[in-house]
Amino acid sequence: MLPPIAPISLTPIGVARTPHPDRVSAPRQPYAAHDIPGTIELYPALNYEHALSDLEGWERIWVVFLFHLNPPGVWRPKVLPPRSAGQRRGVFSTRSPHRPNPIGLSVLRLDAVDGLTLHVRDLDLIDGTPILDIKPYVPWADAFPSSRTGWLTPLAQDPSSEGTPGASIPTPDPEPGFRVTWSPLAAEQSAWLEEHHAVDLRTPVTRALSLGPQPHPYRRIKRDGDAFRLAVKDWRIRFQVDGRDVAVLRIQSGYRPSQLATATDPAVQIQQAFVARFPD
Repeated sequence: MLPPIAPISLTPIGVARTPHPDRVSAPRQPYAAHDIPGTIELYPALNYEHALSDLEGWERIWVVFLFHLNPPGVWRPKVLPPRSAGQRRGVFSTRSPHRPNPIGLSVLRLDAVDGLTLHVRDLDLIDGTPILDIKPYVPWADAFPSSRTGWLTPLAQDPSSEGTPGASIPTPDPEPGFRVTWSPLAAEQSAWLEEHHAVDLRTPVTRALSLGPQPHPYRRIKRDGDAFRLAVKDWRIRFQVDGRDVAVLRIQSGYRPSQLATATDPAVQIQQAFVARFPD
C-alpha cells in the first residue's frame, strides 16, 4: 500500500544566465546548443562556495532545474514529441517539459568555477531558470550508449522488421538531418531585422527546420499552398522542401494589415517597419 501523497518543498540553489530569453529561442536538447556559453550563478551566504570545492576538475556536470514557465499543476499524460511521427507518447517515455513535477535534467560542459559562478557551455536552458542541484558527470557510470531506446529505435517504429522491437540497435543522437538554405530575399530580410531591431530569426528557424520540416504542431509548421509555413512567435517563415533540402523563401508578418495599421505595441511596430521595408 502506498503512503499518502505529501507535498515536497525544494529551494533553488541558483539561476541560469543564458542567451535564450524564452521557449522559442531555447534549443530542445544540449546537442542542439553546442558551444553556446552562459553561467550558473549560485546564491550567496549559504556555504555554496564550499560545496563547489573540487568541481572544477570535471569536464561535464549534470544540472537539475525547474521548468519554471510551466503553468502550476498543469501537465499532460500523453505528449507529441517532434520525432514521434505524429503519434502521442506517454510523458514518462519522453523528455517533455510537461510533467507532473516540472523537473529537468541537462548535461553541460564546465569551463570554469569562479567563486559562486559556474561558466558552462551547451546551454539549452531559458534565462532565469531556477537551478535545483549540480552533480558531476561520470562517463563510465552515466553513459550506456548501447542501451535500447524504446520507440526511438528504428525497429520499434517498423512493425514489419524482424526481431524484437527496440532491441540491440542503439539510436545515435540525431544531428540535424536537413540542409537549410536561405533565398537572397529571406537572407536580406533576416539580416535587416537583426541589424535594425536586434531580432534574430535565422538561428531558431534554421534550428527548427534542420530537425525536420514536416507539418507538426510542436514546431508550428503548416502547409501553405505549394509550400509550408513555420510560425516563430508573431513571424511567419515560408519555405519549400525538396528531399532533405529546405529552402527558406521569405519572412512575413503574422499580423493582418488592419492590426498593423493601428498598433502601438513596440513589438508590433517592428513588424510595421518590416512590412514597409519588404511589402508583399
